[in-house]
Amino acid sequence: MKKITTYENKKVLVVGLALSGVNAAKLLHELGALVTVNDYKSFEENPEAQELLESGIRVVTGGHPVELLDEDFELVVKNPGIMYNNPIVQRAVEKGIPVITEVELAYEVSESQMIGITGTNGKTTTTTMIAEILNFNRKKGHAYVAGNIGMPASLVAQTTTPEDEIIIELSSFQLMGITKMKPSIAVITNVFEAHIDYHGTREEYVAAKWRITENQTEEDYLILNWDQEELRELAKTSKAKIIPFSRKEVLANGAYLKGDMIYYQDEEIMDKKAILIPGEHNVENALAAIAVAKLLGQSNENIVGLLTTFAGVKHRTQFVTEYKTRKFYNDSKATNILATENALKGFTDPVILLAGGLDRGNGFDELIPALRNVQALIVFGETAAKLEEAGKAAGVKEIHVVQNVEAAVPVAYELSTEKSVILLSPACASWDQYRSFEVRGDVYIKAIEQLISDLKEQEE
Repeated sequence: MKKITTYENKKVLVVGLALSGVNAAKLLHELGALVTVNDYKSFEENPEAQELLESGIRVVTGGHPVELLDEDFELVVKNPGIMYNNPIVQRAVEKGIPVITEVELAYEVSESQMIGITGTNGKTTTTTMIAEILNFNRKKGHAYVAGNIGMPASLVAQTTTPEDEIIIELSSFQLMGITKMKPSIAVITNVFEAHIDYHGTREEYVAAKWRITENQTEEDYLILNWDQEELRELAKTSKAKIIPFSRKEVLANGAYLKGDMIYYQDEEIMDKKAILIPGEHNVENALAAIAVAKLLGQSNENIVGLLTTFAGVKHRTQFVTEYKTRKFYNDSKATNILATENALKGFTDPVILLAGGLDRGNGFDELIPALRNVQALIVFGETAAKLEEAGKAAGVKEIHVVQNVEAAVPVAYELSTEKSVILLSPACASWDQYRSFEVRGDVYIKAIEQLISDLKEQEE
């Protein structure tokens, strides 16, 4: 970790805890800052705040009192989940106090090369692919995953060395809070409408994503999905060297698909059919990961070795198990229509789709074409009626409304036939019934385990 003096005796307010806030506070404290932590949760129900207080850090809990900003803080470090319309954050902006997120701190202290990945879909899979390719058969150094996936970047950056890389997944929320941070290699997987409840407009959301390249120079690289015209246009505004990837177009200066073969700058890499995880969206993720790997000198042998054995990331078109020729997949991370469309495109066998969740006010007309080949549709949660309507419009013959994911699993198995794919890909956020998409996915996996156990018992 770089020993910087930027924060010595500087009054810093950390707003919001969770992993990113806790680690930002600890790092700032170690760097000599005068840290105050403010969290909405009461002190009695806040083990993180209790731990920080024991470490000698001042804590203010039980709300976000705007009066705190009267104490002449020089910097605010905001948890990404706290919106900019929060009164205490608004007050900081009005007073001209810089508001950053902890990834900015990570950049300042890191001795390692940073590779940043953002986008609407595919961030986590691409981030993980890149790290695992770089670590494949590696003898020296390590590629660490951080940011919006795994450990906070400000924690990882404290222990890495110049021989390592930090592969950091960056959300639009995190990118809004950077000032100097710049990845030496940035990746934008794709950009579609999302998180409008946070950003207000699509334009603001895209602008937040584009900040990943804001501080890049001619020495840096920006890897872009060239199949999106919007990103082609935006590429003209970046100072970085552009490395495009495409499933549709031959690109002499990037990664591309020609027939079934993947190339990088006219060099044949591998057959797309050899990629273990299904779906054209995962071909796109692989193209982006290959571009990063080639820029960093990774061999084709190691790239192919990883991509032919990489089974995916948990909750992202994750293969769970097979029972009596039925294959179960967990795609709980599919919290929007496009992600579910992509998942459905990845299968040629009949699919029984489990979908539903938080109602954000949108309809599901865009999903109808993808539903036309679905064997059966099982819906739940706040959007059950809307998804049922979309299923009927698509001509799905079997549609069942159930209470939740647990109830959906046995119904799905009952409707299945030989070689059916039973796929949880909700097209909605989980928060109407589950704390997170991870919890929803775990519940699904447990329900599958219970189902198979019950079926085996009946057979004995």
